[in-house]
Amino acid sequence: MREVRLLSRIRRGFVTGIDRLRVNGWPVVQTAVAASVAYFLAVIVFGHEQPFFAPISAVICLGVTLGQRWRRAVELVFGVAVGLMVADLLVLVIGSGAARIGAVVLLAMAAAVFFGARPLLVNQAAISALLVVVLQPPDNVFDPARFLDALMGGGVALTVNYLFPIDPERLVERFARPVFDELAAVLEEISAALSDGDREAVERALARARTIDDDRVTNFYEALAAGYETARLSPTRRRALEHLELYANAGTRIDLAVINTRVLARGAANALRRGDLIPPLLPEAVQDLARAVRALATYLEETRGPEEARRFALEAARKATEILKERHDLAISVLVGQIRSAAVDLLRSTGMDQASALQALEETAGRASEIG
Repeated sequence: MREVRLLSRIRRGFVTGIDRLRVNGWPVVQTAVAASVAYFLAVIVFGHEQPFFAPISAVICLGVTLGQRWRRAVELVFGVAVGLMVADLLVLVIGSGAARIGAVVLLAMAAAVFFGARPLLVNQAAISALLVVVLQPPDNVFDPARFLDALMGGGVALTVNYLFPIDPERLVERFARPVFDELAAVLEEISAALSDGDREAVERALARARTIDDDRVTNFYEALAAGYETARLSPTRRRALEHLELYANAGTRIDLAVINTRVLARGAANALRRGDLIPPLLPEAVQDLARAVRALATYLEETRGPEEARRFALEAARKATEILKERHDLAISVLVGQIRSAAVDLLRSTGMDQASALQALEETAGRASEIG
């Protein structure tokens, strides 16, 4: 049995690794090409014998531009250049050695703060200064070649990123999927806990719901902004704008869906703590919300149509509203209200406006106030 689990774990790890390579394969090739081109041009154009800062700058710059904005990539290029220039000048004046490393880093970071005051630029200036101090031969004097190499490497990286960018759709999908998977998983845990009356399980679901938006939603928004920028600036990726619009529309509702799920988890936990009788339709409705979230993720990735996501969302609202025919105490009303609210947010995420979503909800489930 243990060997079977071990083999299963190895197989899952292998599949996960292949998936990561599939997603990140092009960025790896892109970075390798940029480093080679930067080195080659520094040798041919500037005549430098060992232009190691050119490929270093290209690699670091593309490592940032994979999921960040162009402004930050430009800042990184100038951070490298500023750090090298300041460090070269300071080493020329005060020499090198362990006792002077702190002074060189301090002044390089101060110069970067003076020019930009952004963490990326400041940190990169410090790293570049350290490289100069550590790698500087004792008999070497000020060498502007490093400054030019850094600019060359950064320029090549930005050019490669412009002409041969990463796929913005895949970038956004990669960061959106964990949000939807986690949201659906929490809803499924809430449903199972309500069905079993398991207080410990619902407490775990509540704790998990509170951490949904810790990094995932922020990463998604950053990836969406980067995807938009790539699609707008790169001629080869502009066709992705229409697909990204779907994610942007859904993204405006994600925060609300996360909040609704958190409130729903809190309400479920309170109900089980009090020992309330849970109507059978309640966990079924929550399960339908989870199905709607997973169907929404599939719709956004494949753009086949939002019908399945809408059907599950409306079914969740219908089942929850049915409970009010027999129970309309405050605790149940709060849970039903959250399910209906989450259903509306999911409908809005599929492209429906507020009026259309509310109309579809009332046609399928009726008005909660009238039923209650």
